[in-house]
Amino acid sequence: MTAVGAGERMRGPVPRWADWAAQATMWCAVPAGIWRILFALGLPAGFTGSQDPANGPWFMLPYVIALTAASETFAFLSLGLVRPWGEVWPRWVPVLRGRPIRPLAAIVPASLGSVALMLLWTPLSFGFGGDDPEMPHGAKAAILYACYLPLVAWGPLLAAVTAAYAVRRHRHG
Repeated sequence: MTAVGAGERMRGPVPRWADWAAQATMWCAVPAGIWRILFALGLPAGFTGSQDPANGPWFMLPYVIALTAASETFAFLSLGLVRPWGEVWPRWVPVLRGRPIRPLAAIVPASLGSVALMLLWTPLSFGFGGDDPEMPHGAKAAILYACYLPLVAWGPLLAAVTAAYAVRRHRHG
């Protein structure tokens, strides 16, 4: 556990499964992020026509890097649900440092985020693009699926960690 400050403790025990699930949320976004960056760098990923990155705008690489950084940042925030900095503002936050975080300030955004992630990524379970001839086929499609399918788990994992946080904060303040 990462300590916020000397003597700062978690309010109630964090279930081991919740800690593992929070850590897993970060790993859910990594393969897709790596794939996106390689794609934007010109990886021959099997896309053709308008889907080919060579036909894309100049800002594709900065956009993909920003999207990947944002995804990883949001995934990292799930650790706050199982770490002290999810209960008390860390000392590096200027005005709020040391103040307790109200449970709903974490529960509401995390719950909404988990629902949004499930709505966004669950359809991926049923495949990409259907019969679009510009989409990758064969081994390149398998690599694409392998990199993006972990995103399907992100929403349910976040929902479980959020529920554990809500129960713990309800029981222990």
